[in-house]
Amino acid sequence: MFGLIPKEEKFFAMFKEMTVTIIEGANLLKDLMDNFEDPVMSQKNIKELEHRCDQLTHDIIKKLNKSFITPFDREDIYALSAALDDIMDLIDASAQRFIMYNVEKPTTEAKQLAFIILKSCQTIDKAVALLGGKLEPIAEYCVEVNALENEADRVCREAISKLFDEEKDAIQLIKWKEIYETLERATDKCEDAANILESVVVKNA
Repeated sequence: MFGLIPKEEKFFAMFKEMTVTIIEGANLLKDLMDNFEDPVMSQKNIKELEHRCDQLTHDIIKKLNKSFITPFDREDIYALSAALDDIMDLIDASAQRFIMYNVEKPTTEAKQLAFIILKSCQTIDKAVALLGGKLEPIAEYCVEVNALENEADRVCREAISKLFDEEKDAIQLIKWKEIYETLERATDKCEDAANILESVVVKNA
């Protein structure tokens, strides 16, 4: 009878695999910005990771539907897997914009946003690693993610303001505004994941 009860730890391992994949994607995005030697290949590698995240999300939901016992609320498991998948989707969307718009080289602000995305993903990974153990420290990482999102919001606002002040080409202005906003939305999704993790801590305190 007890052998039929699924092991709770499997969910934690699957979430961890997702965050590791997301960090890999964020590293590739940052490398794309810093080097910009072969953006097409960089984007292709990021797309492969995005597919991997999609599969992991599917696997988590499939396991969720088959599990009698879950380590925390079902809706939180579903929401966390969706939020993590969204982060990877936005990393991929950001890389795609550089190919779609034939960008010659990234701006300083784009590089700053890519760095904040990476830091946010690394912080989410640290929080997820604590699931199944002592939950209280997760809250500290969530606060850090919120602070990083605020920083990304500031960089994005200033970058767009600078665009309207300095860019005379309307097409370039539209392109870069969308690139900045897509990068910033990736940090929004990190904040979404942090908020779900914070909810888990509160419910299970």
